[in-house]
Amino acid sequence: SIPAPHKIKEQLDQYVIGQEYAKKVISVAVYNHYKRVATGTMDEIEIEKSNILMIGPTGSGKTYLVKTLAKLLDVPLAIADATSLTEAGYIGDDIESVVSKLLAAAGNDVEKAEKGIIFIDEIDKIAKKKNTNSRDVSGESVQQGMLKLLEGAEVEVPVGANSKNAMVPLATVNTRNILFICGGAFDGLEKLIQKRTDNASMGFGSQLRTTLDKDETRQKLLKNVEPDDLVKFGLIPELIGRLPVVTVLDPLDEEALVRVLTEPKNSIVRQYKELLHLDNAELVFTDAALHAIAKKTVERKSGARGLRSVVEELLIPIMYDIPSDATITKVTIDADTVEGGQPHIEHGAMRPRYKSLTEQQ
Repeated sequence: SIPAPHKIKEQLDQYVIGQEYAKKVISVAVYNHYKRVATGTMDEIEIEKSNILMIGPTGSGKTYLVKTLAKLLDVPLAIADATSLTEAGYIGDDIESVVSKLLAAAGNDVEKAEKGIIFIDEIDKIAKKKNTNSRDVSGESVQQGMLKLLEGAEVEVPVGANSKNAMVPLATVNTRNILFICGGAFDGLEKLIQKRTDNASMGFGSQLRTTLDKDETRQKLLKNVEPDDLVKFGLIPELIGRLPVVTVLDPLDEEALVRVLTEPKNSIVRQYKELLHLDNAELVFTDAALHAIAKKTVERKSGARGLRSVVEELLIPIMYDIPSDATITKVTIDADTVEGGQPHIEHGAMRPRYKSLTEQQ
């Protein structure tokens, strides 16, 4: 019942715009992982896990890819933030708390949890701290604690709680068949790659140093990432060895953001159209408006995540007026509206007020 990689990618295409290479890498890794799970004991040839490391700027779709993947495969998913993790015995979440989150997502079914996916976000924030004599309880210590989880170990985790204590029952979960996906922006990694690859010299006729002002230059450098660059960034070699699949996500340009606004099944434009439809009013975005929204989001450098805030700013006055003015039937957003103008509002006969579920019953 494991879908083929092209089937997984086809389903991801319905929700995630762009990132073609990343979707292929993840589809193959997930397919191989669940083939490995299905083979069972594997007496002769033991296939190692294909844990994934995703590198990409904020708003490029790292978390969304994993959420969509778990929904399509119908497997339990736990999302943890690496910044909240600390070494066992210190205030904060233990490393093993990510497994207890997965167990909770699986309805405390250990067998189901052992075939789930754990996504650890902001993995770049637990890089080793440089030039410090104090104990690094939220950096290198967390990385070392993650090693046994990533490779596969039997872990005792509390059921229904994040921390172990005498009042909470414990369950033993084997992480051998759990797929770990780690993601992070790795801001500054491109400078380390440039130092390694830059052959610039001094004097007349020498090659000019590459500037890092443009996103294209940063992206070209990130495509050349090697384990040594990640070690210099602050990840320990043992952790990098347990994340064999590395994929770099592209920053979304204006055209991609326009597609994000309209194409996915649950696109932002469809969501807001449905919100106004519930008040029996029609919402229309012109093509010029969509490009203006995307352009503004690119300027803010907030990726796909920033689209909603731009659209929300435009529509708050409309969504405030519509419930109180029953004559508004149609609202059109154009490029002038995005630049600070007023939306075009059409009035008509009094429309019926939308009834809540309670009133309908």
